[in-house]
Order: sequence, then C-alpha cells, then structure tokens
Amino acid sequence: MNFLFSTNKRSYPSMTNHELREAFLTEPLFTPGALSLTYTDVDRAVIGGAMPLSESIEIPTHKELAADYFCERRELGIINIGGKGAVEVDGETYDMAMKDSLYVSRGSKNVVLSSVDANSPAKFYMISYPAHRITKTVYVPKSDAKKIELGSQETSNERTIFQSIRPGIVDSCQLVMGITELKTGSVWNTKPPHTHFRRTEIYMYFELEQSERVFHMLGEPKEVKTLPLAPEVAIASPSWSIHSGVGTTNYSFIWAMGGENQEFDDMDHIEISALS
Repeated sequence: MNFLFSTNKRSYPSMTNHELREAFLTEPLFTPGALSLTYTDVDRAVIGGAMPLSESIEIPTHKELAADYFCERRELGIINIGGKGAVEVDGETYDMAMKDSLYVSRGSKNVVLSSVDANSPAKFYMISYPAHRITKTVYVPKSDAKKIELGSQETSNERTIFQSIRPGIVDSCQLVMGITELKTGSVWNTKPPHTHFRRTEIYMYFELEQSERVFHMLGEPKEVKTLPLAPEVAIASPSWSIHSGVGTTNYSFIWAMGGENQEFDDMDHIEISALS
C-alpha cells in the first residue's frame, strides 16, 4: 500500500509541483495483472485500481488498517472503466460492464476481482472510507444511476452526471460516488469551482489519450495551484481546497466524496473572477 501525507492550507502555497504531487496525487492506477492501493490521510480514504487478467485479484488487508480483512471497518465503492468483469463478494458474484458500480458494505470479508477476457481486461477503480455501520452490498448498473444534464456548449462545460452511489440508490455510510462525462467540445469539469467544507473529494480523470492532460486546480481561491494530470491517476482534495479542472480535450472523470453530508448539491460555489 502506498501512502499520501497531505499538507495544510497554510503550507501548500510555498510547495513545488513535485511536493504537491507527493501530497495529493496517486501513481498511475492500472497495471496489467496487478492491484494498486493508496492510503491518504485526507479523511483516511483508500484509493485503488485493479486490472486482473487471467488470474483474479483478491483485495487484501494491510497491517496499517489494523483489520482482519479490508472491509472489516470500511465501505468500498467500485466502478469498472474497462472490459467486462466481475466482482465476487463473500461468494456472490456481480457482473460488471463498463461504468457499472458496486457498493460493498462494511463487514464484507472476501472481495475478488476478475476479468471476463484477459485480452480486454476490466479496470476496477475503487474508493474506500471508514464506515460506522453495516448496510448491504448493492450493484448499480450505469442505466440505474441518476442522470443529470448540466452546463452548456457556450461555456465549454456541457456534461452528463451519473450518480450511482448516493442516497435513494445506495444506503452508504459516507461514500458518494459517480461519473461525469463531458460532451465533445467541452473541457471544464466543474464551472464555477467549489468547495464543500463538510466533505472531501477525490477525482480520477479518464477517457482521454495519454498525450492529453487535465489541468486540475487546487488550493484556496486566493492562492490557486494548477497541476497537469495524466489519465488514470487520482487526486485527493481536502475540505478547504477547491477542485476543478480544464482539459486539452473532453474526457470523463469519477468523483467520490466522504464526510458529514451526502447531499450532492451541498457545495459553496466560487466565481471564476474570485480566483487568483
């Protein structure tokens, strides 16, 4: 397991891009046949990526979790962004097509990931937060997610949001998770940018070529930093930091939140003109 030790809002203005990456950014998440897990002290989230080939991959526990199994005191959200796959949770199998979601409840002992075809492997992106109660595991195909259309072509942020792990669909403890797809010609993922002091948020950009980048903005509105991000890495945003980005092309991203409030619209918008 890798570790990210974040900074505070007083220290980050003097940090270099390299130091900011060490504090908030994961390594590339998907390696054929392997599992990647990163623990961040931003709300003790764990960010993961798995790309099983002919052999399945079981999610292990780690001594740093002080748990007998990974989900002993944690909930887990999984979204597949690759070929067809399956997730087995305590003996029950859930088929996972591209952009399907699975919420794995606290207390689930065995979580095993597999691909249907090693030549077109699944890519399982995962977010885990500590959980205070046991609920139930829920499979959410993309077609069952709540679909919201936002933005416009004129402001370069026309996008479709798919809320899959959220109240009314999944009874989670604190995890809220879903996908945003930008339309062709749109590049802004959140406009205007925002914060939500009661929650942290993790972004993972994908569906853009490796040669393209998303310029992710972080920090306080009067001290904005920008990091160019390659596809399929994740960045953690503390509650005090804005999180917004503009790409060199359109793309998709998975957002995940944990904290005191699960309401999607609970955010404090910041006007573009207020950024500096």
